[in-house]
Amino acid sequence: MRRAGAITTAFSLAAGSMIGFTAAQSASALTPPVSITADDLPTWQTNGVVWALAQAHGVVYAGGTFSAVRPPGAAAGTGEQQALNFQAFDAATGAPTACKLSFTVGSGTATVRALAVSPDQSTLYAGGTFGSVNGVPSSNLAAIDIASCSVKSTFKVSVSAQVRGITVTDDTVYFGGNFTTVAGQTRQHFAAVSTTGALKPFTANADKAGKALVVSPDGTKVVIGGDFNTVNGASSHALAVVNATTGANVKTYPGFISATSTVQTLAEDATGFYTGNEGTGGGVFDGRIALNFSDLNQRWRDTCLGATQAVTVYNGVLYSGSHAHDCSSMQQFPQLKNDRQHLLAESVNNPKPLLSWFPDTDDGPAGTEQIGPRTITTASSGGTDYMWVGGEFTRIASNGNRLQQGLVRFPSGPDTRAPSVPLQVTAANVSSKVRVNWQASLDLDDTTLTYKIYRDGTQVGTVSGDSKFWIRPTLTFTDATAQPGTTYAYQVTAGDAPGNTSAKSAAASVTTPGTPTSSTVTLDTTADTYVNAGAPSVNYGTNQQLAVRGTSGYNTYLRFTLPAAPSGMVLKGAHLTLRTSSDAIATSTDTLDVQHVTGSWTETGATWSNRPALDPTVLGTLPAPSALQTDYTATLTTSALAAGLGGTYDLAVTSTGTDNAWFWSKDAPGTSGHPQLVLTFGQP
Repeated sequence: MRRAGAITTAFSLAAGSMIGFTAAQSASALTPPVSITADDLPTWQTNGVVWALAQAHGVVYAGGTFSAVRPPGAAAGTGEQQALNFQAFDAATGAPTACKLSFTVGSGTATVRALAVSPDQSTLYAGGTFGSVNGVPSSNLAAIDIASCSVKSTFKVSVSAQVRGITVTDDTVYFGGNFTTVAGQTRQHFAAVSTTGALKPFTANADKAGKALVVSPDGTKVVIGGDFNTVNGASSHALAVVNATTGANVKTYPGFISATSTVQTLAEDATGFYTGNEGTGGGVFDGRIALNFSDLNQRWRDTCLGATQAVTVYNGVLYSGSHAHDCSSMQQFPQLKNDRQHLLAESVNNPKPLLSWFPDTDDGPAGTEQIGPRTITTASSGGTDYMWVGGEFTRIASNGNRLQQGLVRFPSGPDTRAPSVPLQVTAANVSSKVRVNWQASLDLDDTTLTYKIYRDGTQVGTVSGDSKFWIRPTLTFTDATAQPGTTYAYQVTAGDAPGNTSAKSAAASVTTPGTPTSSTVTLDTTADTYVNAGAPSVNYGTNQQLAVRGTSGYNTYLRFTLPAAPSGMVLKGAHLTLRTSSDAIATSTDTLDVQHVTGSWTETGATWSNRPALDPTVLGTLPAPSALQTDYTATLTTSALAAGLGGTYDLAVTSTGTDNAWFWSKDAPGTSGHPQLVLTFGQP
C-alpha cells in the first residue's frame, strides 16, 4: 500500500517515502551530512500562524490561522492579499500562486491544522476546524483537487471536532484530532476513511487528542501520536502502533514517554519513525525519539529541552522546529539566557553531535504560544530543493531579525553567505615569533572554516578550525617569518568551502624586539589620472577608473611619495599592483608596460595634448589583465626607483596594443583595489 503523509504539522520527505520528490545535489559547501543551506530566501508572509505545510509539483500549500498574505520583508498590513487560512506558493520563488481557498466556520475561529497530499499527487487533504471550503460544506475534513484547486464535493465526511493530523495511502485517509465521532459512528480521536469519504472499520480509540500519524513502509501498521494515555483501553501514553486495517494495538508504550509530555508530530523514512515531543512542568521530555520499523523499539533519544513542534527527514538528516533552549544533557549547547534556537538538524542514526545547521527565527508575537516554528516540508523545483518552515514567528533572527512572519524557506544550494568576521584578534611576541590569536567565526551551515592571516595586507598563513554557535574557540597562528624591530599589523578573514569570505578583521599591531633587518612599505597614489587621444583636451583626474591602450591611445599616470630608506637598509624590491574594475570591458589581451615619467603633470590638468614625457626604459610589465576585479602586479627595476627615494616618483602605464584595459583609480569607491606600490627594504 503506497502512502504519502503530511503528518500533523510536518510532511515527511524521507528518502524512502518522497512521493514525487527528487532530491537535488547537495551544496558542496555544507558540512556533511547537512544538505540544506541556512540562507533564508525571500518568501511571502502570512499575518498569522502557519500550522501545516504540504507539497506537490513544485507548489507548497500552507494552512493555518491567518487572513492575508503579504510580500517578503513587508511590515504587517503592507501589500496584503486576502487568504483565509490557506494559500499555495511557488516553491522556487516564494510567491503565492493562483490557488486560493477560503476555509471558514459559522462560529468561532476557523483554522487549517493538517495537510497531506495523495501518493499520486492529485488530491490535497485538509483538516482543522472549519465548516466550509470556498462555500462548499465541509465538516473539519476536506479533499481538494490539485489540478483545478477546487473542493471535491463528493468527498463528504462529518467529523465532530478538529482534525489535527493526516496521512494518506493509495486507498485510505487516516486522521487524528479532538473528535469522538466520524460519520455518526464512534471514533475516538483517530479514524480512517476511503479516498471517496466512506468510513472504514479502522478503530484506534484513544482517551485524549490525536495529533500525528505515519504509515509503515509495508503499509500494515500505523504509528499514532498525541496527548492520550490509553489506546483501545490499553496503557500507551502519547505513542502507539496499531494495525492499519483494524486499528488494533500492535505495540503499546506504557511509561516510554514522560506522563507530562506529548507527541506533537511524527515523521518517517524507510527504516524508522521519529517523534517530536512537548512537555510541561519539571522533568519533562521535549526532544525527539527515533524508533525502528523493524522491531518498533527505540534507536535513540534526544533530550534537549524546548518543545518540539515539527520534524521531517531529508537526505538522512532529521530537521526539527522547536524552541530548544538547553541541550546540555546531550553534551551540546548549555542553557541559553533569554534566547532559543528554533531550528536544529541531527543524523537519523545518532542525535549527537547536533549538525551544523542553525538558521533561526524568533518565538512569535504576544497572543500566541510563542514557540516559533510549527511545521516543515521540502519541495523540489528547477533542480533545487527548498525546505519550507511555517509557524508563529515574525522575524528571522539569523538574518539580522529581518521581518518575516509565518513562513520562510531555505535552498539546497548554492551557499552564498560568508562567515562572520573574526573577532578578538590579538598579536604578541613569543620566542622571536609573533603569535596571532582570534575567536573562531560562525557560519550557520558550515562547521569547518578556513582562516587566512594577513600581515600588512599580505597573506602569511592559513588555519582551519571548527565552530558552532555555542563553541567559538580561540584559534592561533604563529608567524615565524616576522623580522626583528618591525611594527606589523595582522588581520584575519574566515572563509567556507565555496569561497564565501568574510571581511578582514580589525587589525592587531605588534612591534617585534631587536634591530630591524628588513622593512616593507605599501604606498597609495597621491595623484592619478589617464589621458585619451580620442578626447585630447579632456582631463580625467576625478574619474574612478584608469585606462590603458596603445591605439587609439590611453595612458595612465600614477604619483607616489617615496620614503627614504630606513637606516642601514637599501631598496631590495618594488612592485606595482593595479586592480581591474568591474566594467564588462575592463579586461585586455595585451601586456602593459610601466615606465618612469620624466615630464611634469598634475592630476587635474593632464590631457592628451599636454601629456608628460616618458623615459623610454621599461621598468616592469603587467601581465594581460584577463579577469574583472582582479589584482595584476608588475615587478619593477629597483635601481631606477632607488634614485627617487625621499621624494615623489611618477609612473606611467602604457601599451602598444589595441585592446583597452580599465583599472580602479584612487577615487574608486571602497577602501581596497586602489593602485599600490610596495617597496621592500633590507640590509645591503
